[in-house]
Amino acid sequence: MVTHSKLPAGMSRPLDTSLRLKTFSSKSEYQLVVNTVRKLQESGFYWSTVTGGEANLLLSAEPAGTFLIRDSSDQRHFFTLSVKTESGTKNLRIQCEGGSFSLQSDPRSSQPVPRFDCVLKLVHHYMPPAPRAVPEQPGAALHPRRAYYIYSGGEKIPLVLSRPLSSSVSSLQHLCRKTVNGHLDSYEKLTQLPAPIKEFLDQYDAPL
Repeated sequence: MVTHSKLPAGMSRPLDTSLRLKTFSSKSEYQLVVNTVRKLQESGFYWSTVTGGEANLLLSAEPAGTFLIRDSSDQRHFFTLSVKTESGTKNLRIQCEGGSFSLQSDPRSSQPVPRFDCVLKLVHHYMPPAPRAVPEQPGAALHPRRAYYIYSGGEKIPLVLSRPLSSSVSSLQHLCRKTVNGHLDSYEKLTQLPAPIKEFLDQYDAPL
């Protein structure tokens, strides 16, 4: 097991206070979490060490679908997704296993749980895709909405991630980067960009 107090050489990037107390199963898992924290800190909706109660207060006045990412209070997990639903705020643990992240599954759910190498990609997967204004072909359907459900207190609640709750003001450069990421729908488009821009986009490869 790798802990923050016994980091291998070349891995000295500091983590947030609560994450320093976590235990890592391997060097690769530590690096995965470090890279994820860096991206989350740039995202503008990472609330770090806020508690579940504080997340509930932050989201209480927000519309359903508003969400944030915070550090998990459970020592077995690194991050938690807190989301405002029609039934109040729900806290979903984000599991980190085998070099990837996934939402903690419920035994009552038969849905497959997709896995991602980044928390931002996980969140984006559960957000509704932007509908096309005009279908490409006559009769073509718009993007289908991904359906995922939370089981809480005997209820089956649809998970809706509409908008993140901002924790900081993003720079104009970062806002432009997110916009570009949202319009790069093919690898060919990315390869046509100048090298410095591709490197800048690679540092944060999500449109949210």
